[in-house]
Amino acid sequence: MKKKYLPVVIIISFFLIIFSLIEEPTQDLTSEGIQNIRYVKIAGQSIKVDLALTKDAQNMGLSGREALDSDEGMLFVFKYSTSHPFWMKDMNFPIDIIWISEDFKIVYIKKSAQPESYPEVYEPKGKGQYSRYVLEVVAGFAEKNNLKVGDKIENFVSP
Repeated sequence: MKKKYLPVVIIISFFLIIFSLIEEPTQDLTSEGIQNIRYVKIAGQSIKVDLALTKDAQNMGLSGREALDSDEGMLFVFKYSTSHPFWMKDMNFPIDIIWISEDFKIVYIKKSAQPESYPEVYEPKGKGQYSRYVLEVVAGFAEKNNLKVGDKIENFVSP
């Protein structure tokens, strides 16, 4: 009778070990935690971010602004991980667009997206390139800081 349960015990043990090794995000991303994000730390740099949490804010993005400082950006927080397309409608300056997965890894970077590229749409293309967050920063940030796909966001910081 005991030998009958041995394979089940082994399988359960295997899954418990695997699940214990999976890295859990340490960020408090409940809706209250998201509301308090003011900085994104990436490549050792702290970027002061405005949040785009609602559909209206996400549709507006940085459109109409005149410029961004090198330590400023906008963080788009979506409800679901998927392929989030972006365009440069009504933009006045070039930006880097960084797509970030639910586990805080960069999945795609569009360097130096130009205002005159509208109506071209930018988005990650390929298997496993879904994002939950998108960070827009001044053009040249990704190059200057040697960002690449797979890099991890250090953290989202509240005041």
